Amino acid sequence: MDIHKEMVTALERQRIASKVEGNPTAETRIDRINRAISLLQTNSKILCEAMSADFGHRSKHQSRMTDITAAVLPLKHAAKNLRRWMKPEKRSTFPFSLLGARGEIQYQALGVVGVITPWNFPVQLTFSPLAGIFAAGNRIMLKPSEFTPCTSELIQKLIRCRYDEEEIAVFLGGTDVGNIFSSLPFDHLLFTGSTNVAKRIMKAAAENLVPVTLELGGKSPVIIGKNANIKQSARSIMAGKTLNAGQICLAPDYLFIQERDKENFLKASRECITTMYPTLRSNPDYTSVINRNHYERLNSYVKEAKSTGLEVIELNSADEDFNHQSHYRIPPTLIINPTDDLRVMQEEIFGPILPIKTYTDIGESLEYINKHARPLGLYYFGNNKEEREKILRETISGGVTVNDVIMHVTQEELPFGGVGASGMGAYHGYDGFKTFSHGKSVYHQSKLLAKLTRLLNPPYG
Repeated sequence: MDIHKEMVTALERQRIASKVEGNPTAETRIDRINRAISLLQTNSKILCEAMSADFGHRSKHQSRMTDITAAVLPLKHAAKNLRRWMKPEKRSTFPFSLLGARGEIQYQALGVVGVITPWNFPVQLTFSPLAGIFAAGNRIMLKPSEFTPCTSELIQKLIRCRYDEEEIAVFLGGTDVGNIFSSLPFDHLLFTGSTNVAKRIMKAAAENLVPVTLELGGKSPVIIGKNANIKQSARSIMAGKTLNAGQICLAPDYLFIQERDKENFLKASRECITTMYPTLRSNPDYTSVINRNHYERLNSYVKEAKSTGLEVIELNSADEDFNHQSHYRIPPTLIINPTDDLRVMQEEIFGPILPIKTYTDIGESLEYINKHARPLGLYYFGNNKEEREKILRETISGGVTVNDVIMHVTQEELPFGGVGASGMGAYHGYDGFKTFSHGKSVYHQSKLLAKLTRLLNPPYG
């Protein structure tokens, strides 16, 4: 059987099973979620080993934190709360409610949800969406990234041991498989990845009128404003920029700082990197770039910046040589006041490189941000309420973290998603449950109103 027929068959089987089951009970949904939790907890070690193999080297401590724990927590949150989420939501029918009418929204499973996941957090971004999808009562077809083959193959094996393929079906392969997958008539499709690929995904889904949730990326800016603690800001920013070697859709992509604070920030950044990573090349806590293509792309950004005479600062505490290495590690690198024609300012970086632009007035940074595509995240450091509110009011982004980076994505009670080029739709927690549910409007007519409405029927004259 070819892959297209195999996918179509799996989808039909899941759709039939979904219709036969109807809206699954809370117990069934919790069981499916708990099996995912058990899978992750029982197989944490081998999953971390698989991710490290795919990256060349990936910190196992990081993997446990960002992929295992970060997937378990939303699953547990969904299992704990889904009974409450499933209850009909009362809505006002005023003024009809005065005469006994009432309205509600009943949440029903959509059916079969397709999920296409990326390589940068291959376990977390595969399993955390299952929280909302299973909580809503759906079945799942999953296509993990071909850039992490060891992890993807292991996920497929582990899922087959815990789930019937009518609950979750996993399909492996490259772009050709992804193209077929995205063209299937799912009841919903979730894609996490690049904006360029998302355009193709959305076009394919549109042929079947499949609703999509797109979690993309973009160049997430950082603004260090008035009264900011420079040392604390540098520590948070450098930690976020070096986590997973900066291969995070929410990683700080460029920084605005007042000219007067620049040198203090550079000093604090050096100190921070020295503390976190005394060495880099063989440091077990410092993750490699995923492959040679991305490694060469990142190095080309640095080379181009140097060729224009810009100040380029490598935060390489031990002064290590990164030539002829067995992996693809890149030292954290700062590019000072790059011009907009450089690729590092035009493309999402997805690596441990941070452009720094200085300003004299906060309005300069806001004007710059608003001239570009709306980012997935925006980060503000400072303790000036007026300045903070101005930034929140005058910029549009998927989400914001104040006095830290990335952390808004960890909050299950906050919806997570992008806007414009950085994404479409949102999930996490209750918002994820609603995204993957059909909210059916139900109006209950009262006996009195039923009698009164007869007066509205013809004959009118």
